[in-house]
Amino acid sequence: MKQLIGILTILFLFSCASTKLNYPAAKDFNNTDSDHRAIEIANETMQAMGGYQNWKNTRFISWNFFGSRTLQWDKKRGLVRIESKKDKYKVIVNINDGTGKVMLDDKIQTHPDTLTKYLDKAKSIWINDSYWLVMPFKLKDSGVTLKYVGSGKTTEGADAHILSLTFKTVGVTPENKYHVYIDKNLKLVTQWDFYTKATDEKARFTTPWIGYKKYGNILLSGNRGEGYDLTDIQVSQVIPHDIFGGF
Repeated sequence: MKQLIGILTILFLFSCASTKLNYPAAKDFNNTDSDHRAIEIANETMQAMGGYQNWKNTRFISWNFFGSRTLQWDKKRGLVRIESKKDKYKVIVNINDGTGKVMLDDKIQTHPDTLTKYLDKAKSIWINDSYWLVMPFKLKDSGVTLKYVGSGKTTEGADAHILSLTFKTVGVTPENKYHVYIDKNLKLVTQWDFYTKATDEKARFTTPWIGYKKYGNILLSGNRGEGYDLTDIQVSQVIPHDIFGGF
């Protein structure tokens, strides 16, 4: 009886560990064509980044994208505020339904064509800029096919698993492809290669993913190499006032 209890205990613990490492894929993730090994590594990366539950519960994320604009994102409500001092615009957009507000040169805009133009632009900016920050949490997103390319080394010579991400009918550039390098020891993304088209053999660019820090209950990296820094990163569960209500 003691031996049976011991076996059951081990199986229970193993089950808990497996559940912990296996987070639910987003709707329409291409599970059929994705590799089991790639999915397994994606699960490990999610856990190393803080875990699915902590990512799910993270409410507000803000950052500065390459010094050109600031973004504030309410993950729960799907609201994003973008400000560019250089281009003199402020936009608040609901990324779920496309509604929002636009200010150009300190003037609130009401013309439908102007609103459509800048709200669409804001959503595209959010898709791009957030991917540069939180991509490791999106390895099993809708429309993604995840493949295991094999073992390799980063440009810094570190051993890594290489995963291929391709896309179907999602985002603004679904023809893109990424090779993501995941450190074999840290389980964290430490580099990515960007391909303009999935059929391209040569990457358009390669940047590191380094300088991880803990923000709230998750890890984020803002260092993408010289000239490509994501700065002023903040993660919180509350904000002092409703920054998504107006300008």
